[in-house]
Amino acid sequence: MRISTFIAACVCILGITACSSTKPAATPPQPKVISLALIKDAPANKYLNMDYGIRLNVDDARPNTQVLSKYDLSAISIPNVNVTPDVHSFVSESMRRYMRTMGFNLDADIATDYMMSVSIKDYNLGYLSGIGWSASVSLEVKVYNASRELVYPNVIATGRANIQGSGYDFTYGSRAINTAYANALEDIDWDRIAYFLTKASSPKQEANKQVTGEGNTALESTVIRWYLDSTPKGADISLRVVSSTPEVMNTNQNYVGSTPYETTESFDIKGLTYNNSGNVQIEVTCEKAGYITQKKRFNLKQAIDQKEISTKFNLVKEE
Repeated sequence: MRISTFIAACVCILGITACSSTKPAATPPQPKVISLALIKDAPANKYLNMDYGIRLNVDDARPNTQVLSKYDLSAISIPNVNVTPDVHSFVSESMRRYMRTMGFNLDADIATDYMMSVSIKDYNLGYLSGIGWSASVSLEVKVYNASRELVYPNVIATGRANIQGSGYDFTYGSRAINTAYANALEDIDWDRIAYFLTKASSPKQEANKQVTGEGNTALESTVIRWYLDSTPKGADISLRVVSSTPEVMNTNQNYVGSTPYETTESFDIKGLTYNNSGNVQIEVTCEKAGYITQKKRFNLKQAIDQKEISTKFNLVKEE
């Protein structure tokens, strides 16, 4: 009787062991998906016919590349999230598309194109009970001219969004982060960026824009009529820049021709702006063998406004 009881117990234990050994392992939870998309259209053709093109460079400067940073529905851990496409490639492609829609000429001419540098500083999504999905995107924007001089310095464009919806439904999370990104794009001062890509019709409209020698200022497009004469004729004419502002350098005399001297030219004086032109003069020297050398100075702001420099030298014989 005891033997049969022992055998029955062993059979029961073996059966339990067999059942437990065939129990399937727990399946790990599937990753959640955040789908990135450009959900707002840019204003079409707002910046057509810019005088210069622009190049875009995007880098990912986030200290933490995890998009989902807060999630209080789980007391143990933040859910595993797949972001598609990845943040860097999405921002690069979508911002190019956004700028082309607005009319910017991307990658026009490497010799004259400006450079727009965008650093992704923040691309965060979170869910808090009672508040819902919240997202923030921060983009640091800088613009350089063709000489790679900074003309639009370190401006942060920020977008935020809050969406009410189930914390288990990550389509709401996608909507929040995409809305925040669209708001960040709208926060960029596109008018200011376009300003650097366009020549103004008058130097007064870009009073502080310096001449760099690239031909991208209204000053360099302002044609000045020169007419320099003398009695007697045939005197040599030389010019030099006399500056009392540190932005413009003084120059040596430069021979340009003999009287009567007549031409139309624009100013290509590096560092010159409309606002500092009142502190810059052109000195004209007139000299002829047997006559006393004469010099006259002309204020550049007056010359720019009048679009003319003209004078006559009545030479006096040397005693």
